[in-house]
Amino acid sequence: MPQRTFDATIFDLDGVVTQTAAVHAAAWEKLFNDYLRARSEEEGKPMEENYRPFDTGEDYRRYVDGKPRYEGVKSFLESRGIQLSYGDPGDAPGTETYTGLGNRKNQLFRKIIEEEGVTVFSSTVELIQQLREEGVQTAVVSSSKNCAHILETAKLSHLFDVRVDGIVSAELGLEGKPAPDIFLKAAEMLGVSPERSVVVEDAISGVEAGKRGGFAFVVGVDRTGHPEALREHGADIVVGDLGELSLEEDLRTTADIPSALDHQDEIQRRIGTREPAVFLDYDGTLTPIVDRPEDAVIPPDMKEAVRSLARVVTVAVVSGRDREDVQNLVGLDEIYYAGSHGFDIAGPQGAHIENDMGSDFLPALDEAEAELRGSTNSISGVLLERKRFSIAVHYRLVSGEDAARVEEEVKRVAALHPELRRGYGKMVYELQPRIDWHKGKAVNWLLKALALDLTRYLPIYVGDDITDEDAFRTLRDKGIGVVVRDAKRPTGAQFALEDVQDVRTFLGILTEYQQGGRGQ
Repeated sequence: MPQRTFDATIFDLDGVVTQTAAVHAAAWEKLFNDYLRARSEEEGKPMEENYRPFDTGEDYRRYVDGKPRYEGVKSFLESRGIQLSYGDPGDAPGTETYTGLGNRKNQLFRKIIEEEGVTVFSSTVELIQQLREEGVQTAVVSSSKNCAHILETAKLSHLFDVRVDGIVSAELGLEGKPAPDIFLKAAEMLGVSPERSVVVEDAISGVEAGKRGGFAFVVGVDRTGHPEALREHGADIVVGDLGELSLEEDLRTTADIPSALDHQDEIQRRIGTREPAVFLDYDGTLTPIVDRPEDAVIPPDMKEAVRSLARVVTVAVVSGRDREDVQNLVGLDEIYYAGSHGFDIAGPQGAHIENDMGSDFLPALDEAEAELRGSTNSISGVLLERKRFSIAVHYRLVSGEDAARVEEEVKRVAALHPELRRGYGKMVYELQPRIDWHKGKAVNWLLKALALDLTRYLPIYVGDDITDEDAFRTLRDKGIGVVVRDAKRPTGAQFALEDVQDVRTFLGILTEYQQGGRGQ
């Protein structure tokens, strides 16, 4: 997100800030299916024959998600051929009107919240805090009249300058999504123009509202495995979690940034009297990308280059592979290894850490692995690689027409396990724990664990993949990011290398400089 191009960010509440979308879905399901069952009994027919039950997936997205409560009731019942009197907002919960049933849904929703509390998306809260630190105003919008109560319960009220919810909409006569009214009102109350504001939404009706309102940028958050629908209705970018976003002052591509080999003097000036601490990706950086992961063997000259560098500076390999796997492939005892995107870290002094949060997700990963093996077994060329804390589905050897099937299966399984998030790299999809941990955090942990004080050490990270961007962003203001060029894409790195051979040359230059070339 290029922060210089906007003044405010407007967040939807349910499904973006708080994990209450599932609570809403559960309340809707009980309301509608209880009502359809009772209606079927009155008509003397089994519910399954009379009315198709409410589905928390497709029906929720299509008929109620993001809409004002009474409009959601009306929309769903009409889909089942049922028309009722609209009623009055004061109707008792359960009255056979759109408003009476809507009030019953609200009663069910509040009961669940009171009993179970409110869970928040920590990555969203982190992004909001970062925005506010950068002077960007923030607002929250919701079709729900429970917005203030939810924010207070979750202790999030202080994070928003403005709130436009179902109560405000009723008082001002604002039309619900997909009309852009609530977003436009939030921008007005913040004193900013839509052209300088961002909308963050997880509902189809919400991204459509953001697009209709003429907002500068609409971020779709895909919590259900349907990114195409969000894009089709107006999202400029779709992410599985807001932890995938970062604020960038100047977005450049891998083709725009200068060569690290051509700018040795500048890099050496930045090192100055400090000592480099070098972090290296494995696949595509220390070894060329290959069709099969097990064939990615580090070349002898690269291995010697890493060993020579490790004799004079601290070196760590940070990889998406399992730590033991990459440790065996590199085969050097002198360096540190951070596997599984940093969940599992070990080093020459016996240092070892395993992110405790990752262990909680092992049952979900086991189930997802079994489901993917069963559903992709018939697709020729698929390579499913189970790592301790993630599942990689390689499709480099899959024919073009079958590649779409692979993506659909990964999306389907991801939707079944909301505790996992879907990531991607070069010809690979990954399912990983939905927690705020990545290569950048692994680098930060290593800097602290190894007492690499930034007044004495300069971290340098070299990588080629999309997952390395987290490390580039983490080191933007305190180190150097070097990307190995491939396809043209946005990057947070400051310098580039053309290929693996350039990486070997670059490591050799760093070694020579540290051995005695300083200042020459």
